[in-house]
Formats: sequence, structure tokens, C-alpha cells
Amino acid sequence: MSARRPRPVRKPVARTPVWVAPAAIVAGLAVLVAAFFLIRWYVTPLPPPPLSSGSNAAVVSSITSLPASEFDAVGPGTANNLIKPITGAALKGPNGKPEVFYYGAEFCPYCATQRWPLVIALSRFGTFSGLQTTSSSSSDVFPNTPTLTFRNATYSSQYLDLRAVETTDRDRNPLQSPSASEQQLVNSYDPGGTIPFIDIANRYAISGAMYSPDTVGGMSWQAVADALKDPNSTQARAIIGSANLITAAICKATGDQPGTVCGGTTIQDLEKKLG
Repeated sequence: MSARRPRPVRKPVARTPVWVAPAAIVAGLAVLVAAFFLIRWYVTPLPPPPLSSGSNAAVVSSITSLPASEFDAVGPGTANNLIKPITGAALKGPNGKPEVFYYGAEFCPYCATQRWPLVIALSRFGTFSGLQTTSSSSSDVFPNTPTLTFRNATYSSQYLDLRAVETTDRDRNPLQSPSASEQQLVNSYDPGGTIPFIDIANRYAISGAMYSPDTVGGMSWQAVADALKDPNSTQARAIIGSANLITAAICKATGDQPGTVCGGTTIQDLEKKLG
């Protein structure tokens, strides 16, 4: 009688615990989120360190006292001419002078970009006090773009008036509101709601920035100011070029006054291009 063969022993089938797959998914998502924030930390420019009052004054003094030779050397530079003729009743300030109306916000990187040439152009016709440095929002496009703010600034000129409205701070908290008539200007000449919006005496309007914010991205305020002293720098060709175009528009509004600013060949040539 033959002996029976022993039956082969089956190996137990390994089963993955039901909790492993969800846990792996969660772990994978955690890695992706961590990688996102790590990349953002490296890519997003940090805001420039705060300036002392003396350093702030040095930046403002530097950009508002550029020599005429610098403006002539740059001409229109690389600025995108966004200045458009408009028609309407003359916009005048409280003393009957032509008024420049600025409407923007501190969080806005395009406003941050446009304030540099606007301050420079206006400084050719008058003087500022109370200009302060700041930067655009850290959570918007072109984060932490270095700039100046009109929030607490005053402007004095014998040729024109300035009315500036900064609607929110860099964290989007409300700051200033336009009057009803100023809001009507925005509605009439900037129906798309683009900021910054600039109305030059109801002769010309500008919506948006005349050069890209990444032109000054990652720079300190002093670095921007220093770059403007070199007419061949990327920053000078963009910012001073924009300032020259704004200057030409203001000269058209003031009847080419003062002659020391408006009478030069550079500005006269740009006036012809504005129409």
C-alpha cells in the first residue's frame, strides 16, 4: 500500500491593509504642498528691508534731482507709450492750475511700477514732501515690487496741481476714496477699471504701467535710484523714458511752461508724437 503524498502547503496571500492607499495619497499631497511652498519661498522676491528716514530721503532726493542731460540721453527709451488724448472740460485744481489726477493702490505692482516715472516727471514742475517708500503686495503678481507711495505726500508747484488717491494699502486694507467727480473721471476714461489710472488735465489719460514691473523686481529702492543715474541701464531706459513721455503730456497741459523743462528738443519731439 503506497503512502499518501503530503499536500503542498499554500503560502498565505499578502494583503495590503486598507489604510495604506489613502495614507500614501495624503503623504504624496503633503510632499507636493511642501515642494510648492519651498519653490515659492525661493522664487518670490522678499520685500526690501525698511529704510531709515535718512535713507528714504536720499532715495527721493536722488530720483527727483536728475540732471537734464540724463533725460536728453534717454529720450523715450524703452517706454511703452500708453498716453492717449482725451476730451472733456479742463481738469483744474483748487487754484485754477491744470491738475494731474492719479488713482491707484499700494498693493498693485503696476501702480508700484508707474509711480517711479510719475514722481520723476512731476518733480520737474514742482516739489514733493512726505513721499515714503513701500512695496507692492507679497501675494500678487510681481510680488514686493519696490516703489514710493503718495499716501502722505504733498506736492507744490506754480504750474500744476496733483491729486493722488491710494485706495488701499499693500495688504488691501482701505485707505483713501475718490470724490464723486474723481470717480466719474475714472468711469469715463478708464471704463475697464485698470489701475493705475492717470488723468493729465483732461488732455491725456494713462491706464496701466508703461513698462514691466520685473524691470525693478528684486531690487532695493536705493538700487533703483542708483540705476537711474546711468542712462544706458535697463531701469533708466524704462523709467526715465516713461518720465519723459509724461513730462511731454504735462507740458502740453501747461502751455509749455516752464520753458526750461518743456522747451528742449527731447520734450518738443515727444509732444509731436503725443498729438
